[in-house]
Amino acid sequence: MTITDLSTTLHSEISLVSPSVRDSILDDSFAKIDWQAPWLCHLNQLSYVSKTISRLSGSCQQVDTAAEHDNQADIAAPDIIAKVLNTAMLQQNNKSQQPSQTKPTPNNLAHRLRFVSQDALPEGEAYESFIATTGNIPTRDNLHDLFNGSIWLTFPKTKALLNYYHMCEIAKKGISTSRGRVRDTITVFDENGAILVTAEPSIGEALIGFDWQASLITSRASWDNPQQISADDKNNAKAAVYIFGHALLEKLLQPRKPLCAHSVIIYVSAEFFKLKRSERIEYLDNQLAEYMHDLLSREDVTPRKLSPLPILGVPHFWAENADPSFYEDNQVFRSGRRQKV
Repeated sequence: MTITDLSTTLHSEISLVSPSVRDSILDDSFAKIDWQAPWLCHLNQLSYVSKTISRLSGSCQQVDTAAEHDNQADIAAPDIIAKVLNTAMLQQNNKSQQPSQTKPTPNNLAHRLRFVSQDALPEGEAYESFIATTGNIPTRDNLHDLFNGSIWLTFPKTKALLNYYHMCEIAKKGISTSRGRVRDTITVFDENGAILVTAEPSIGEALIGFDWQASLITSRASWDNPQQISADDKNNAKAAVYIFGHALLEKLLQPRKPLCAHSVIIYVSAEFFKLKRSERIEYLDNQLAEYMHDLLSREDVTPRKLSPLPILGVPHFWAENADPSFYEDNQVFRSGRRQKV
């Protein structure tokens, strides 16, 4: 299918109405999203999604008419979130000329990704199997699925890889009450994961070793500020965190100090931090997919391979962590519990 065919197909599926027809068609929970939060800055299509969701939830008092024209007005009910995400994906695919798709398993071809109503999921069929065999991502009109879709837009190769491993495990073991270590690891990272990207190995090693002083405090000057990213040859940053877990993004609507991500560490060169945000994320998606492939292929894979990271302790994520005393809370920044795993 060509990009032109894709555009025609999606436009025929997306019902659009004038913004004068509806003032608000999403519930109040969507109006609580702080789209300027530092942990949302990396999301692809953030400008379109944030403006559209704000308008549809009634949280935007004034509408930018130019942006309104570009975004083709508001999305009509039902299945609002699926339609917003499909429009965002269409815009993204048109730029990349490479539509996002599933990773084929031995018994399935690759399928172009699209967001569909939750009602499209056949009764009794596993969510992961439905995505793998159709490319359709069941999506409800709630915050959880909005953030899940946003991660599909941002890390499509990694999300497709995780779904591939779900399918491989289902093929081996079927569906049961026990998912097993591979699927447990996927689920924990998919829901609650974060990626520490660093050009300074000691920062990653300190995080793995629960050395909060070295990883988050004394190295603070080396951490990138996600709200001030620009392609700059003078950028000397050496570390940043990008959230992958969609459930974690939902939890961060009400930030609490004890919130803890399950993280992986990706080592990069210093040149990574001189890239534009979109270039960073494209590179990171490729690297993360390779990392997760290696991790999930291991016989000893377990969720304990993921490093705990109190997410509000990430420099620039939370104003209070500018004070070193923030990290003195031993109930949050705990000493190492890791044995050899």
